[in-house]
Amino acid sequence: METTIIGFPRIGAQRELKFVTEKYFRGKVSIDSLNETACNLRKKHWLLQKNSGLNLIPVNDFSLYDTTLDTAVLFNVIPRRYHRLGLNPLDTYFAMARGYQGVHGDVKALAMKKWFNTNYHYMVPELEDDMNIKLTGTKIIDECKEALALKLLAKPVILGPFTFLQLARCTGKKTKRDFADVLTNAYKELLTVLEKLGITWLSVEEPLLVTDLSQEDLSLFADIYRDILQNKQGVQILCQTYFGDVRDCYHILTALDFDGIGLDFLEGKETLSTLCANGFPEDKILFAGVVNGKNIWRNNYTATLTLLKKIQSKARYIVLNSSCSLLHVPFTITQEIHLNKKYLLHFSFAEEKLQELSDLKKLMDSTEPKMEKIYKNNVALFAVPHAVPDAMVQKRVACLTKKDFTRHPGFTERENLQKKTFHFPLLPTTTIGSFPQTLAVRKNRADYRNNKISLETYKNFNKKQIAACIALQEKIGLDVLVHGEFERNDMVEYFGEHLNGFIFTENAWVQSYGTRCVKPPIIWSDVSRRKSITVEWSTYAQQLTNKPVKGMLTGPVTILNWSFPREDIALRESTIQIALAIRDEVLDLEKHGIRIIQIDEAALREKLPLRKADWHTNYLDWAIPAFRLVHSGVKVETQIHTHMCYSEFNDIIKDIDNMDADVITFEASRSDFTVLDALQAAEFRTEVGPGVYDIHSPRVPSELEIEKSLKVMLTKIVPQKLWVNPDCGLKTRSIIETKASLEHLVSAAIQVRKTMDSK
Repeated sequence: METTIIGFPRIGAQRELKFVTEKYFRGKVSIDSLNETACNLRKKHWLLQKNSGLNLIPVNDFSLYDTTLDTAVLFNVIPRRYHRLGLNPLDTYFAMARGYQGVHGDVKALAMKKWFNTNYHYMVPELEDDMNIKLTGTKIIDECKEALALKLLAKPVILGPFTFLQLARCTGKKTKRDFADVLTNAYKELLTVLEKLGITWLSVEEPLLVTDLSQEDLSLFADIYRDILQNKQGVQILCQTYFGDVRDCYHILTALDFDGIGLDFLEGKETLSTLCANGFPEDKILFAGVVNGKNIWRNNYTATLTLLKKIQSKARYIVLNSSCSLLHVPFTITQEIHLNKKYLLHFSFAEEKLQELSDLKKLMDSTEPKMEKIYKNNVALFAVPHAVPDAMVQKRVACLTKKDFTRHPGFTERENLQKKTFHFPLLPTTTIGSFPQTLAVRKNRADYRNNKISLETYKNFNKKQIAACIALQEKIGLDVLVHGEFERNDMVEYFGEHLNGFIFTENAWVQSYGTRCVKPPIIWSDVSRRKSITVEWSTYAQQLTNKPVKGMLTGPVTILNWSFPREDIALRESTIQIALAIRDEVLDLEKHGIRIIQIDEAALREKLPLRKADWHTNYLDWAIPAFRLVHSGVKVETQIHTHMCYSEFNDIIKDIDNMDADVITFEASRSDFTVLDALQAAEFRTEVGPGVYDIHSPRVPSELEIEKSLKVMLTKIVPQKLWVNPDCGLKTRSIIETKASLEHLVSAAIQVRKTMDSK
């Protein structure tokens, strides 16, 4: 029995890739230095996997920004606007990822969306009618050569043509089906090159197979692979799925001439039953995803061995595999120097998951005493629950009734009263929350955390930052202000640090997109609020201005989705516990005079099941009420905002309206405001602020650009319901970029108001 994984974290144990790439963006290192660091990381990661006993080593899972973008560039799916810049290939690549503004031109980045049900973001490829799609890139080929030079049994991985097509966006008259043949030919070109290199396995990742697919979709998938598999030559092809089960296409998948099929036995709730009901072809290898690639808890060997024996009864040849790429978990627990061992015993990051695969392989194949001891230790770990229940929290959850999830009076009455209360102009302007986190801001937090400065020094510094932030916003002319969040490291980690039930790591970083990394907290036990979290900062900011300052909170669903959740209780129960804790903070802010409170649910869509039949029964039936629970107790004149970003909202737009917020801001600029049609079609009740510019790009939008965007919005949204704001928080941007962009935003709003008044 062999072992493999689908992919490995690429940022490095110390986030080496992040730091060198950001230096490259700032012009501090050369292309050669960036490539050298990347090459060294690849080799280090491959050798780590080899030394752990992994048999098939994934290659091409490494990326300088995003693997979907890598696939687009590999096959020349590069829109004209980026070619026209005349940049070198690497800078063209980064222009697609981040946008470009400079001497060569001004272009926006590609759209960015969440990768299925994760917090990772991918770049959305664009298909133009006249694109010459063919194998022009060399990244996967070059990395295969590197791996072969190290005498590794390389298993190159690549996003499959079916999923690539379905995730892409057509910008002309052609449909995705129109591009299928030429894209298929490009993959066949790649197969020929890999075969000449001596590659024996190619893993094509087709995660779209675990979603709802039409017969037309399934037909397209079958047509693409019949063509490819007829030309596979000496390369064995693995069709790798993850994030769910393939119940709708199992027969098609197993009937095609794949040499291996990768199935997820953890998130794939029906994978085992499908396998047992239908069997598995004897001429194929089953790559069984039994080690969790998303969560950080130790593998329960007893449960996994029981599962493997059931799988083994139906499949002749098995390779042990991760359930998905290990990209979604931190690198290693060995860097957690200060975390108590009683916690660490329960955790398994990417490096440790390699060991788990090795252990499971040996436990299936061997009865040696060493393995017996390892097994007994694992059994002991799961013999006693790790979390001690909090009786007060559990009683509070049990006592909730239907009225706790409903705000009174209804939306229309609230909206009318709030307009009289605040007297905002048409198209009120605001930001999403955070302001730039400078080196000095980060140093102040680090110095306080490391006991280098006193609490008084720490607070005084933050208050000066808040005062400057308020003054800047007033000078720019924003209508609703924020305090800037200078005390916060991360929108989830910060709240977790102030709640009972969470624990925190030092170096458990996970890539979110590009060079953006997050350090998710871990939900260890029942959750409650110890004391007020944000009141001091929000009330201080409000004292500095007559304009309303938003109290800024993170919502319960986002806190859950951007943490590593418990596996011993239901997600719903954890979320309701968090909701009660945040509800306490909401009521505290209101009591202290904060009249507008924003409760961000940026990750609402993230754990939405990939099949629509499961949406309401397994997620939305508790996620939406959890948000309503947070704000249902506020006064009628208190205005509740929320924010969502970088997901497909169109198909759950009515559920979002049912969150019963007063104002919702959306990411919209990177996706060309496609959400506007959904808002109009759903007769969206809630006031709304589609983001007018992309904060994940360093480019500064012009006033005219924002004016045009607002005029497009006003064709779909009545002016009385439209807010003007960026598409996300500003913490990753520079002060210069932020100031210029917000000045253009306010000027554009004023100009559009004037044109409305003249009519």
